[in-house]
Amino acid sequence: MHDNPGVEIPPLHESLEDTARALETHDVYVVRSAGRLVGSVRARLEGDVWEIGRLMTAPDLQGRGLGRQLLDHIQAVAPATATTYALFTGAKSERNQKIYKKSGFRLRRDLEAPPGAVIMTKTHASRR
Repeated sequence: MHDNPGVEIPPLHESLEDTARALETHDVYVVRSAGRLVGSVRARLEGDVWEIGRLMTAPDLQGRGLGRQLLDHIQAVAPATATTYALFTGAKSERNQKIYKKSGFRLRRDLEAPPGAVIMTKTHASRR
């Protein structure tokens, strides 16, 4: 089901309690269709970095642009003080990396990522 078998990155093992706590510390956006949760993304500001996480879409709706719309939205609502967007994804998640690269993110092998993951960043063009 996912591209990184055996990898212990946090999104794959987050408890319900952890998710509930994130609602207090992150801006969270969801997409529903006929009441069904079909996509979500969250972010928080750390210094001047808008840390994007947990971007997900329902498996049966992948490839239809919903993930891209969520990624565009979470960047658009970043606080004015955010100069950089950052996220991480599985090191073997080529499809995810391709989507992020198309949106202007670049691999940052110089930054320490969780085991089995890579960090990608993007400078906010109007806030350099």
